[in-house]
Amino acid sequence: MEKRAFRSAIAESGFTFKKKFGQNFISDTALLDGIVAGAGVDKDTTVIEIGCGAGTLTRALAQRAKYVYGYEIDTSLRPVLAKTLAGVDNAEIIFKDFTRVRIDELEKTLPPYKVVANLPYYITTPLIMALVENSAKCLSMTVMVQEEVALRLCAKPDTADYGAITANVALRGVCTLVERVGREMFTPSPNVDSAVVRIDLTDCRLPVDDIEVYKKTVRAAFLSRRKTLENNLINAFSLSRESARGLIEECGLNASVRGEALSPEQFALLSNCIKKV
Repeated sequence: MEKRAFRSAIAESGFTFKKKFGQNFISDTALLDGIVAGAGVDKDTTVIEIGCGAGTLTRALAQRAKYVYGYEIDTSLRPVLAKTLAGVDNAEIIFKDFTRVRIDELEKTLPPYKVVANLPYYITTPLIMALVENSAKCLSMTVMVQEEVALRLCAKPDTADYGAITANVALRGVCTLVERVGREMFTPSPNVDSAVVRIDLTDCRLPVDDIEVYKKTVRAAFLSRRKTLENNLINAFSLSRESARGLIEECGLNASVRGEALSPEQFALLSNCIKKV
């Protein structure tokens, strides 16, 4: 859909943007096609789109995908979507808050699928983690997020952007930065730049004995970045200094190491050692 037609559909429908839903729409054809291509969508792909907005990405997805299930929280977008998706017969819009959907129940009626979305920034992290932790059929997520979040998701160990979200997503996901997107590409323009990230999901990517212990280990490691891993483990797991140091050294790590230096694989090894204590 051309930008002029997109704006016409918005204006004619009497729609007004709502800040509470984090609505920033995209209409640039090249950008939309780039997102769809980056997601690896083809004629055999079932797609879940979260936050359809004005339907421009929905339409671009439907042109390539087998079927698109679009979730949209704002019912006032019905007339806009009726215009932008006119003639599209392989897309279904579900007016529901996806964050309230039980993923296990949803997946009972779906084949394996890919998530593609221009996410409202305020639901980015909880939504990504909900899919990482609860989905059995999600193959990948290709999502537009705030640029600084994208850098965290794709960060390498021992860098400023590396943190708990990086290590937690790595439980099942491999992150790739698809492209950066300037704020001027949106209507209305947000106050920050964005980026498209693809997260490919696999079962048991890391050899973790207990996911909750892994998450607690990661959370402890980044609880206070200025402290050593040893001190953070002592506080989080009520360990003696001797026990904490022994666990760290058992994993082949220096006793003075800080949490941000550990790779997800090392966190997995450490959490498995803690599980045995």
